[in-house]
Amino acid sequence: MKFVNLLYLSLIMLVSPTIAQEKPLKVGVAGLTHTHVHWILGREDIGDIEIVGIAEPNRDLAQRYAEQHGFSMDLVYDSLEEMIAASQPEAVTAFGTIYDHLEVVQTCAPKGIHVMVEKPLAVSMAHAKKMKALAEEHGIHLLTNYETTWYPTNHQAKTFLEAGKIGDLRKVIVRDGHRGPAKLGINSEFLDWLLDPVANGGGAITDFGCYGANLMTWLTHGERPKTVTAVTQQLQAENNPKVDDDATIILTYENSQAIIEASWNWPIGRKDMELYGLTGAIYADNRNDLRIRMAEGYDGYDEEKLTLPEREAPYNDPFSLLAAVVKGKITLPPHDLSSLENNILVMEILDAARESAKTGKTITLK
Repeated sequence: MKFVNLLYLSLIMLVSPTIAQEKPLKVGVAGLTHTHVHWILGREDIGDIEIVGIAEPNRDLAQRYAEQHGFSMDLVYDSLEEMIAASQPEAVTAFGTIYDHLEVVQTCAPKGIHVMVEKPLAVSMAHAKKMKALAEEHGIHLLTNYETTWYPTNHQAKTFLEAGKIGDLRKVIVRDGHRGPAKLGINSEFLDWLLDPVANGGGAITDFGCYGANLMTWLTHGERPKTVTAVTQQLQAENNPKVDDDATIILTYENSQAIIEASWNWPIGRKDMELYGLTGAIYADNRNDLRIRMAEGYDGYDEEKLTLPEREAPYNDPFSLLAAVVKGKITLPPHDLSSLENNILVMEILDAARESAKTGKTITLK
């Protein structure tokens, strides 16, 4: 009889593999004012995470998103502490102001709750250091999510670079941005703090400057730049009265240079990267389109164009990666795009860039 029952159970497991499937990671959402939150709220349910609670005091905003994405208002709590006590998440994703990232870690780390924040890691190096200390003291993972982390083109560009496809790297140009938050018609809950130098840490220099710093730190395996020079402008004072809306950051390294062009004044939204080596160049034009140009003569070149498929899970989605890291399925290498090591250096670069723009001087990193 026992044999029959065991056989029956085995057959059920084969026919219904979901019975044996690993439980999804229990995730709490801290804040709804960052519109990147639609990324997790509108995400297809693939069984790797479960949203167990949402902390958002703005009930009107929560109700709008509940109607849009079909979640129950029973999941919504007025504070992070209430949400954690009621839902017991294993990890929390932060979708409030950048200034609030520190408070999220201060609340979650002592409880052993892992944290993923939206880029950048913090508003300043001072905040970032406190967050790092808390994460290390309490043994939690602290990840930072960038849209460009999931671009197949960026990963293929790095693979080609490290294979010697274009020779030794000499220059990187990263361009990110759009025509500006106000012109995009962003909702007031997001706009109110995105244009606040305290809540956001700056304007375009913070919002889009972080992308290039993150990518360059990854490409160089954590090499610290020798100098940081930045120029900012306010070209839309009527829309961005308190912050810069255009920034150019130059990073110098031992054998290379990076130029980061972060702007709320591009006529067309963009997130692209160019790598220049001794023998050729790689253009990651967008998420899926990549070009390689190999030098021929003075100004000639042979060009190859590639259209890349999406990356395999869990490397195609921030929340799949979060679940895999928390459950110990993967270990992030040092200076990975999402890693704490990388994003601490990003904050050092951004702090130096803001200081350079303010003083008109090049900042030497010690």
